Amino acid sequence: MDRHPKIPPLWLSLLPGALLLALLIVNVALFRDSASAGPNQLAILLSAMFAGALGRFVLKLNYRELERHAVKSIVLAMEAILILLIVGALIGTWIMGGVVPAMVYYGIKLLNPTVFLLVACLVCSVVSLAIGSSWSTMGTVGVALIGIGKALGFPDPLVAGAVISGAYFGDKMSPLSDTTNLAPAVAGTELFTHIRHMFYTTIPAYTLTLIAFASIGLLYRGGEFDPEMARGIVETIGAQFNIQWYLLLVPAAVILLVACRVPAIPALVTGTVLGGGAAVLLQPHQFAGGIEAYKAILNTAYSGYALDSGNAMVDALLSRGGMVNMVDTITLILMAMLFGGVMEATGMLPRIAQAILHLARGAGSLIATTIGSCILFNLTASEQYLAIVMPGRMFRGAYEAYRLDPRNLSRALEDGGTVTSVLVPWNTCGAFASGVLGVSTLSYAPFCVFNWLCPIVAISMAAMGLAIKPLAQEPPQHEATAAQ
Repeated sequence: MDRHPKIPPLWLSLLPGALLLALLIVNVALFRDSASAGPNQLAILLSAMFAGALGRFVLKLNYRELERHAVKSIVLAMEAILILLIVGALIGTWIMGGVVPAMVYYGIKLLNPTVFLLVACLVCSVVSLAIGSSWSTMGTVGVALIGIGKALGFPDPLVAGAVISGAYFGDKMSPLSDTTNLAPAVAGTELFTHIRHMFYTTIPAYTLTLIAFASIGLLYRGGEFDPEMARGIVETIGAQFNIQWYLLLVPAAVILLVACRVPAIPALVTGTVLGGGAAVLLQPHQFAGGIEAYKAILNTAYSGYALDSGNAMVDALLSRGGMVNMVDTITLILMAMLFGGVMEATGMLPRIAQAILHLARGAGSLIATTIGSCILFNLTASEQYLAIVMPGRMFRGAYEAYRLDPRNLSRALEDGGTVTSVLVPWNTCGAFASGVLGVSTLSYAPFCVFNWLCPIVAISMAAMGLAIKPLAQEPPQHEATAAQ
């Protein structure tokens, strides 16, 4: 078996993506918000099978080799799948333990609708910057902010946009973030050099984002904020749960663990256990006895929490979580990684990227092309890490040829790869955000102001030749000789 098959023609490489795009458009038109509850998974599967058929019968590749690459691609998403399952359990136990109800309770009391969106974005920015994880931020603080926004009269997609914008700003700029460490490693630069260079594009985009959410908060009149309704929500939560300020120590503990570089999975499992402990200690009225408490916590962690308070809004808000409710998201991730693996194994994905590379005609266009390639990989490979690693490998030599400092490449990888992943419904990040926040990707995507502005600002600055760092000097002769 030839492990390095000949490069397929561009027109052939584009066919699976065209089929996928067509099927997804049809599914969204027919199923709308429920498109990702089965139809999109099958559309991605059919597109992967089509790509595999082209590889087998047109490119004459070995089926078992294609299958091996597809399975290897799926394995890359296993950590994300485990995190999703644990976050589902965490949300369930945090609601049962009164943690999420307490966050909503105090949030409604303290926040004013005029500044809510701005504060939501800022809070998620600070938390994500501290822990280096947009996923953990969305799955904990973000869930509570969705509930607070609902009570204050804001539509869920708008609140989700503020949450995601803040979470991805912190993730992008935090030295604790995996993508912030991955991008300079791939590009060949130093971590804090990379972070400092990102200020040029990130700070303008973030400033405009804060202005946008502050303006929306001042001008938005679509919601129907009713103080009596908000008061009713607070009273209902107070009647159903024992609300104490020290319940907030549970999310604080998880944030502290992640900030101390404890990996995400053990930190989130700890948070889940703490949520169950809070339920036993502070919400004993939910259980009939000791063994019943154990059974109820396990059932909630797996199946989710169900509230029947008589207040429809509170019931809808706090009846969620559980591993089972992450199944749609997990199947979407599995199918997306299958498609990306087949596309890479057939050589179609590298061929598309190669065609994009030929568009570069100067330093500015090279940076813009890099960002465009990252977005393309988010759309086709469906995985944020691949959207950073693959273009980083492809373009590193081009940046050297154009005598550009590698920090330009690392910044472009984040401006294109990190922030746009959450805008793609079948990407692991988009699927995760939709699953934990309870809002479809296509509904919240228009309101993710920061995620849209980052690549736009970066491309605009590149086109104007701004904030492009050349190499300081020629490499020493002995290094050049050694490299040869």
